[in-house]
Amino acid sequence: MTGGPARSCPASGAIKDGGTVSVEFGDGSEDNKPERKGEVVHLHLVSDSTGETVHGLARACIVQFEDVAGEEHLWTLIRTPSQLDKVLEGIRKAPGIVMFTLVNDEMREKLALACRELRIPCLSVLDPFITSFETYLGRPSRDQPGRQHEMDTEYFARIEAMQYALAHDDGQGLWNLPNADVVVIGVSRTSKTPTCIYLANRGVRAANVPFVPGMGLPREVLALGDRPHEPLVVGLTKDPAQLVQIRKNRMRMLAETEETDYVDLETVRQEVTACRRICSERRWPVIDVSRRSIEETAATIMKHYERHIGRAAGRK
Repeated sequence: MTGGPARSCPASGAIKDGGTVSVEFGDGSEDNKPERKGEVVHLHLVSDSTGETVHGLARACIVQFEDVAGEEHLWTLIRTPSQLDKVLEGIRKAPGIVMFTLVNDEMREKLALACRELRIPCLSVLDPFITSFETYLGRPSRDQPGRQHEMDTEYFARIEAMQYALAHDDGQGLWNLPNADVVVIGVSRTSKTPTCIYLANRGVRAANVPFVPGMGLPREVLALGDRPHEPLVVGLTKDPAQLVQIRKNRMRMLAETEETDYVDLETVRQEVTACRRICSERRWPVIDVSRRSIEETAATIMKHYERHIGRAAGRK
């Protein structure tokens, strides 16, 4: 949405409201969403590109303050004076902290002047880093918006990885698992799919396969070892009590009221133990996601994957 507040897809627990997003952090399940309380601060996030950089920095900052909720106003692709005028109108209606990534000097000055008049903070989040890079490299930056989003080889690799993740979700396309970079396994509701989607956005081809009680893993997965030339297989696990609660919430959303083994604590414990045992026997790494966000889980997988491909390079 050029020239106006973009309705971004919020992270876990966020709420969209007329072009703004209320930031409330949790793991995405109803039981773990924190109560909204305390002070609410308006965060105006202004970018001449997609806004990912300023968006991530704003969230990293606001979570450091207890009892403070951030009401996000995300303004993306702001590249003309008329578009900036609409941003300033929005800021005047709901003053707060302004964070921006703009490369046009005139627009930067206009935004800063308006914020001074309103007596609110106006932060150019990339300036300290760009200045340090210029000093170290001995050359000026190019000041071109959106250069990190160029449609280069890396961009198309991410698109390919995303297509792979979607085509190999929840046990699909088992015949093509050898072409994966990572194969994620785990019992139901251990965040396998969102983890694979996140990895795909980093250019990693990730498939996920559920561990089904009484059936185990498909032979195509069991054919994979821990050899460097093969995909890395990673098991995800979670505290059984948490799993039961999440599964009950899921059943409630689907209007399912019947008590089954799917939500029986002892049965779930056995599921988790059996999945862990298979991973241990095959020397596949296991990650407990009970207290990890999707991003943290993916980062841990990336570390394992880097070691995995490092072993492959060492044997060439």
